[in-house]
Amino acid sequence: MAVSAFKLIAPVSRNFDQRWNGLMATNNPIAVVDELIELRGLRFHYRDWAPRRQGAPTLILLHGFTGHARSWDPLAAAMTDGYRVLAFDQRGHGESGWAPKDAYSIENMADDLIAFVQALEVKDVTLLGLSMGGLVTIEYASRSATPPAACIIVDIGPEIERTGSSRIQSNVQACDVFDSREGAFASARADNSRPPEALHRLRSDESLMRTGDGRYTYRYDRALRSSRALKFRDPDTVWTCCKRMACPTLIVRGGESDILAPAIADRMVQAIPDARLITIPGASHAVPFDAPEAFEAAIRGFSVDL
Repeated sequence: MAVSAFKLIAPVSRNFDQRWNGLMATNNPIAVVDELIELRGLRFHYRDWAPRRQGAPTLILLHGFTGHARSWDPLAAAMTDGYRVLAFDQRGHGESGWAPKDAYSIENMADDLIAFVQALEVKDVTLLGLSMGGLVTIEYASRSATPPAACIIVDIGPEIERTGSSRIQSNVQACDVFDSREGAFASARADNSRPPEALHRLRSDESLMRTGDGRYTYRYDRALRSSRALKFRDPDTVWTCCKRMACPTLIVRGGESDILAPAIADRMVQAIPDARLITIPGASHAVPFDAPEAFEAAIRGFSVDL
């Protein structure tokens, strides 16, 4: 039976920057390797964070639309105390290859993830997916021959609020060429000033590549600038997928989200056989970045209960 656990978690403290600097200090090294792997005819990039204890399970982090694996660095580093952490650049994003423009569907991305898990032969996997990555998590968990041990779905559901969807498309189609990294960061900060600055700057800087004229633009495939490029499942199909998920599942919603409505989050708790819900006040759709400490506390609390 589904269980709803509504917990109000304190908004992020501004100690984040200090903690992140401590995790990355040279006297406290955390082993991470950048790897490339060929799957299903495409090259994929991922970051492999070694666990700090032997026999640890695996946590796979899946970014959202226009995101990238490096945006998870602080969370990945922190979670190595209990997991081997794999941060995966999905097709067309980050340092992974660009697919044909008609091959950006949630089903294709779930097939990539299935191939990735099989190639690395990882067991006891927890999937954590933000937004688009959350839809990939639902798709994977509903049909993979090797179901995950647990899933964490962040601020996404079978039905998406139109206001948030329109906002994202407007941002994607806005000016995406900048004279400097500072200009790109200023644009990101103007759009959302909630994240701690160090995390926001990391996410912004690592999303950029140079253009031929020496300026900067985003790394993700230009084909994804089109509103029709990313193909979603119809809502009825995603609801059916939710019902097929056979593992403990945590749904995390931002208290100020314009993507995941409270009613849809509640319905997901009822549809997924073993699910619970946490709402994080003060966070928008980008929950892990708006409130990183509260988000980490939420997933640690869920992991303890597994």
